[in-house]
Amino acid sequence: MASPDESNPGSPPPTSGSAAPAASRPAGSEPSAATAEPAGDGHGHHGSLWALTLGSIGVVYGDIGTSPLYAFREALIAASGAHGHASDHIGVVPREIVLGVLSLIVWALVLVVTIKYVLILLRADNNGEGGTLSLMALAQRVLGRGRGYIVMFGVVGASMFYGDSVITPAISVLSAVEGLKLVTPGMEPYVIPLTVFILVVLFAVQSRGTAKVAAFFGPVMVAWFLLLAGGGVAHVSDDPGVALALNPYYGIVFLAQHKLIGLVTLGAVFLAVTGGEALYADLGHFGRRPIQIAWLGLVLPSLILNYFGQGALVLSHPGEINNPFFQLYPDWALVPVVIMATLATVIASQAVITGAFSLTRQAIQLGLLPRMEIRFTSETHSGQIYIPRINTLLLIGVLMLVFLFRSSGSLASAYGIAVTTTMVVDATLAFIVIWRLWNWQPWAAALMVAPFLVIDTTFLVANLLKLLEGAWAPLLFASGLILLMITWRKGTRILADKTRRSEVPLDMLVSNLEKKPPHRVPGTAVFLTSDPDYAPTALLHNLKHNKVLHQKNVIMTVATADTPRVPEEERITIMPVSEHFSRVKMKYGYMESPNVPRGLAIARKLGWSYDIMSTSFFVSRRSIKPAAQSGMPLWQDKLFIALARNASDATDFFQIPTGRVVEVGTQVTV
Repeated sequence: MASPDESNPGSPPPTSGSAAPAASRPAGSEPSAATAEPAGDGHGHHGSLWALTLGSIGVVYGDIGTSPLYAFREALIAASGAHGHASDHIGVVPREIVLGVLSLIVWALVLVVTIKYVLILLRADNNGEGGTLSLMALAQRVLGRGRGYIVMFGVVGASMFYGDSVITPAISVLSAVEGLKLVTPGMEPYVIPLTVFILVVLFAVQSRGTAKVAAFFGPVMVAWFLLLAGGGVAHVSDDPGVALALNPYYGIVFLAQHKLIGLVTLGAVFLAVTGGEALYADLGHFGRRPIQIAWLGLVLPSLILNYFGQGALVLSHPGEINNPFFQLYPDWALVPVVIMATLATVIASQAVITGAFSLTRQAIQLGLLPRMEIRFTSETHSGQIYIPRINTLLLIGVLMLVFLFRSSGSLASAYGIAVTTTMVVDATLAFIVIWRLWNWQPWAAALMVAPFLVIDTTFLVANLLKLLEGAWAPLLFASGLILLMITWRKGTRILADKTRRSEVPLDMLVSNLEKKPPHRVPGTAVFLTSDPDYAPTALLHNLKHNKVLHQKNVIMTVATADTPRVPEEERITIMPVSEHFSRVKMKYGYMESPNVPRGLAIARKLGWSYDIMSTSFFVSRRSIKPAAQSGMPLWQDKLFIALARNASDATDFFQIPTGRVVEVGTQVTV
């Protein structure tokens, strides 16, 4: 959470547009981050261009790189439904159907991924960071009104990403392990147990960090994409006419002729671009140029060659073809290909799991979720984190999907809805950024974004047609998260309003204490609060019950800026109130984890003597009860209280030494 109300788990974060501290610029006045300069060339990315490119291949493209395992097969099944072939096996498919499906896949990759994300959205970086919440923060920065709607967009986009984080490991690992059935049909009973074993091991090792494993991601994924390209090249010569699919005419004609079946097919075609949003989400890790080079130089050509190879195979072998991807390779190579596919799907799963961890930290900092325990798994890279609760919830969700759907074909119906919704959110927020931050005319911004919004919305409608077949699963999961985020945000605001009514203005209290000073004890007392203009409850209770005051008293606010990171020189702002009181504002970016003692150490450079051994941190631990009259229904009050009770301790979240903390209990209704 951005800032505690006296460290209470149910406290509201200040808005990122709150009053700017003296001696530092306002949160909304940072230089425009959405510049024409590449994010990777001036935003703190370290390492050579080619090392970053290799790293991006390993992390960014794991999801979209495993789509050939199932995307073309599912699209053919959907398309051939018009001819009575909608079954687990693909029969003889007419040539125009194959070319139409291939054309739709190719142009989805070109329009949705290449143009929208690689060429446009990668330029809409927030101080080098990307993703839906970064885009939300950019839109919030430039909009004076309507920010509540922007937050809602961010909530929906973030919730849908969690839905994607549950489905991707399930469908990816299942689709790879299913290749064992081609090696020997007797392996079929072991597909589910082996999938479960791989997934449990994958989630179990998350607590050890991803640094060592990530070192292998790049080379393995390069080998995987070369394998994709090689399999495709080996079979394109079976029917060179598949190159005609580069002409969008075939895709347009297919959609025009088949109407509803065409729309259903689009839902399956979209499987080929799932993972495209990761290009933008992982911008901060690698920068724009490495991601662009990797996509245009290796990933896109390899994907197109593989899809064309599968298409040529289907056209040249019109018999029963159950799995065109694995049929690209000779029998002797099946076991190595299955092993490589499994490694690739594990990497794809790893990417969305770590993405969920990063998204959760951003959501906590932006006040969308309660505090959770965040463990750092690297001494040198602050972005490598592990969140036990999220890891456990994701594993439970993934295993439930595996046991519920039991095959990648069945899961394909559930896949896509979460990603399409995220893409619609990204396109909508992009319009605001292009219009207001890039200073384009509204009509010009609309002209640029509208085609992509139409495409994304069409894909969304196509995926909604699969609602009863399985698309309900990610929607149900995401809806639950949306409810949690809305409840948390609304509850913290109500709690703040009620608390403020009973608080005493700090200046008034200080004035009264100067007239009637209490007994003073040596040392420094730090009182955490979300509103520095009012006396923290912990301070009032200390005066009321202990009747003492420290020589130095600091009213501290930990605020979250609408930028990913805050420079060290802007971290601390000190505003004296009186001889014994001062306000301190500590500011962090939404990609950073607050560390109060380390932040206070920076204050030494500003002339403030700070000694951790003579400093006590006073926090208020609140017991929240439902009120008779509240701004929320009783069930939502109880949900908020449950979230507050399960929030992580403020001492751990702000990394305060437990031996220096004094907790004061209070009771409040909401």
